[in-house]
Formats: sequence, C-alpha cells, structure tokens
Amino acid sequence: MAKLNSYLNFDGQAEEAFNFYRSVFGGEFLGEIYRMGNAPGTEHLSDEEKKRVMHIALPVGKDLLMASDIVPGFGQTLTVGNNNYVSIFPESREEADRLFKGLSEGGDIEMPIEDQFWGDYFGSFRDKYGTHWMVNYNEEYPK
Repeated sequence: MAKLNSYLNFDGQAEEAFNFYRSVFGGEFLGEIYRMGNAPGTEHLSDEEKKRVMHIALPVGKDLLMASDIVPGFGQTLTVGNNNYVSIFPESREEADRLFKGLSEGGDIEMPIEDQFWGDYFGSFRDKYGTHWMVNYNEEYPK
C-alpha cells in the first residue's frame, strides 16, 4: 500500500515554520536542511533566495511532514489557501489538546477542539504560517 505524507510550501518561512512544528511535535529533522543555493543552476539567485529551503522533513509518528520554500527567481509564487489541510489523528484526547493548543498558537481557530455531533473530538485552524490543520481524535480509530 502506498504511503502518503504532507508536503507544504512557504515563501521564505519553511525553516522557521518547521522549527516551530518541531517544538510542538518533538523529534529531529530527517537528514539535513537542503538549501536552494546548494543545487546546480542556482548561480543567478539572490543571496536571500539561495538561503531558502529546498527540502526539509520532520518525522511525526510514522509519517513525514515535509516542505520547501518557493523561489521567486524561478518564477514561483505562493498562494495561501484553504484547499489543503494537514489532518492529525492523535492517540489520546490529551495529545489532541496539546497539539491543537501548540500548533494554533498565533493562528486563527476555525472550529475549537471539542466533542462533535458525529462522535469525534475535533477542531481545525490555520496556523501563523497559513497552514491549515485538523486535529481529530476518536478512541475507536485504529492506532
């Protein structure tokens, strides 16, 4: 069976965002933080663009949260929208509360985390970096 991991794009904030995510989830980055300036064909980029993140990965449980920065010098632009969410399924209500509180700090809460009519303990928000998150706990879900 294929495995799915979340991949996020930022506009120069990938490293800052992932240091924040690491402070909430714990753990260490998988491998090094790859920079745009280390790739071939990037000589024309500005010094700021060369420092941008080409790839970063943080293990979260059995999954990976990964990201990179867009590079304006390559004609890339970032449009932050609500078309993508990272959905987290913690193993306890306590973990759900901790993750919701930590990740939503400085962001905008869409739905406070609480018991929902469908039986789950659920909440959603946009973090301070524009990433949309869902935290969903149900004690009957497989671990």
